[in-house]
Amino acid sequence: MNNILETKGLYHDFDGLQVLFDVNLQIREGECHAVIGPNGAGKTTLFNVITGTYKPSKGQVFFKGREITGMQPCDLCRLGIGRSFQITTTFSRLTTFQNLRMGILSKKGVRFNFFKRVDKMEEITRETDDLLRRINLMGERNFPVSALSYGKHRALEISLAMSTDPDLVLLDEFAAGMSRDETHNAVELIKKMTEGKTVVLIEHDMDVVFSLADRITVLHRGQILAVGTPQEIRQNQEVKDAYLGDLEVNAAC
Repeated sequence: MNNILETKGLYHDFDGLQVLFDVNLQIREGECHAVIGPNGAGKTTLFNVITGTYKPSKGQVFFKGREITGMQPCDLCRLGIGRSFQITTTFSRLTTFQNLRMGILSKKGVRFNFFKRVDKMEEITRETDDLLRRINLMGERNFPVSALSYGKHRALEISLAMSTDPDLVLLDEFAAGMSRDETHNAVELIKKMTEGKTVVLIEHDMDVVFSLADRITVLHRGQILAVGTPQEIRQNQEVKDAYLGDLEVNAAC
């Protein structure tokens, strides 16, 4: 199976504080790959380097065999990389429909101008409404995003990451702050929305990780500690000592 995404010898630091150390990540085309690890392990920094928010201090990033190191996020989006963030990134004063429509417009390469009424672009409106139906938000079509419940807000963000029809989507702690029912709904939404896609996710909820991931990479202190299937990671003593053991203790409290 081909790798759709690779990092080679990736390092990153903040004013001399080293956060990533020689990270060599391989993501296979079509898989769901989880990146887990303790707080401060470098997970979100790794996502930010891959998606062009940060430029690595050393190393390379490849997408479909093409080097993309340091490319701008907007250019990576056009190449077929989508991303959701740990914090909310929607436009709260716009409606649910208007937020999703911007993703559809981006996918089609349509730009706003003063002489073209976007509201009359029937194909884009139809496609946006179809997406709203798929994510069960048609009832909130004309709601400002600020009026959505937290779970529906996160569902919208996941859908925004998918609205450009990316080949690779990165999801950063999509289940953070969700109730158990909201988490279940989000997992089902991801399964439905990402069929046939490659997914890389950061997540602390191990139930979510083990229900979605084909393979898992464990980051610890900025380095890759282990890579394997969920079963292999569960049985890895180093991973238990560094991370999973603490989660099991906390879950039991």
